[in-house]
Amino acid sequence: MAEPTDLRASDADRDRIADILREALAEGRLDTEEHAERVDGVYRAKTVGELEPLVRDLPGAHARRGPAPEPAPGPAPNQPTPGTIPPVPDENLVAVLSSTTRRGRWRIGRRTHAYAIFGNVEIDLSEAIFEYPQVYIKAVSVFGNVEVRVPENISLRGSGAGVLGNFEVDTLDAREPEAPVVYVDGVAVLGNIEAKPKRGKLVQNLEKHLRKHFG
Repeated sequence: MAEPTDLRASDADRDRIADILREALAEGRLDTEEHAERVDGVYRAKTVGELEPLVRDLPGAHARRGPAPEPAPGPAPNQPTPGTIPPVPDENLVAVLSSTTRRGRWRIGRRTHAYAIFGNVEIDLSEAIFEYPQVYIKAVSVFGNVEVRVPENISLRGSGAGVLGNFEVDTLDAREPEAPVVYVDGVAVLGNIEAKPKRGKLVQNLEKHLRKHFG
C-alpha cells in the first residue's frame, strides 16, 4: 500500500497549499519572490509528498492538521455565508472542429480547462473579474490552438510542453505583490498553446479590487 506522501496530489490538495502560501505572504513570512517560487512548485507537484515541503516551515500547515471542528450552525445547504463569495465551479471550454471564445466581462473561476481538438479556444481575461488570488488554466491542444490573453498588471506563469507543437507563455510579474496570478499548464500535440499579456489592458482599480476580494 502506498504511503500517504506517495499518493497523487488532487486539485483540492494544491488549493489548500496555495492558500497557506497566500496567508504567509500577507503575514510577511514570505517575500514576493519566495512566494512565487513556492506557488510555482505547487502547480508542478505530482504527489502529496512534493507539496508538504513547500509549507513545512509555515504555521498554517500545522494549524490544519488537527481534527476538523464540528460544523457550526449556519445557512442552509447550497446557500453562501453572508459576506463570502460563492464557489465557482470549474469551467470546461471545448472546441472540436469548431471555435470557442470566452471574453468580455465574466467571472473567471479558480480552474478552467481548455481542450482544442482540430479547433480553436480563445480565453481573454483582459476584462474578467478575478475572485481568486491564483487562477489555473489547464490547456490541451491536439491539431488545435489555445490562446490566453491577460491584463498587463497581473502575474502570468506557465509550465508545459509541445510535442511537434508549440507551448509558449510570456512570464509576467505584477508590480503589486498581491495581484492575481494566472498559471497556464498544458501540452500541445501538433498544435499551439500561447499565453501573453494584452497590451494596454489593465485590471481597473486593482487596489480596490484586491481589498474587496483578498483583503
